[in-house]
Amino acid sequence: MALALNLLIAIGTFLFMEGVAWFTHKYIMHGLLWTWHEDHHHPHKGFFEKNDYFAVVFALFSVGFFAIDSFVEGWAFMFWIGLGVLGYGIFYFVFHDVIVHRRVKIKFVAQSRYMKRIMRAHYIHHKVHTKQGAEAFGFLYAPKKYEKSKI
Repeated sequence: MALALNLLIAIGTFLFMEGVAWFTHKYIMHGLLWTWHEDHHHPHKGFFEKNDYFAVVFALFSVGFFAIDSFVEGWAFMFWIGLGVLGYGIFYFVFHDVIVHRRVKIKFVAQSRYMKRIMRAHYIHHKVHTKQGAEAFGFLYAPKKYEKSKI
């Protein structure tokens, strides 16, 4: 029973992170910390970009949850929260940096409706190169309106 509850905590945290990522992307990346995110909306040289600072920040949260689990007795659920944040970070990296932006060169062709929709939403987001005016702030979820019409 305890393992099932812990897995639910990790999965719940993973799902919650999409909301955190959407909020962060819309109001912080395209707001207060646009200076970190701006280079992600423009062509640039090199592998790294200032936008990668956000990955470091989220990784620090995950590490923090693991540390709390290690140092505070009775707070073992923090490990599972940290695992959910870590899992989301891995999925984000694979989807966003590897599949969509091809920062790691692999051959990938979207086959599923889900992948086509989420990739299309992200490409629509990147049509805007300014702080304001963008849409589609999710990373692993996009509403059905981003599916190509079957005309």
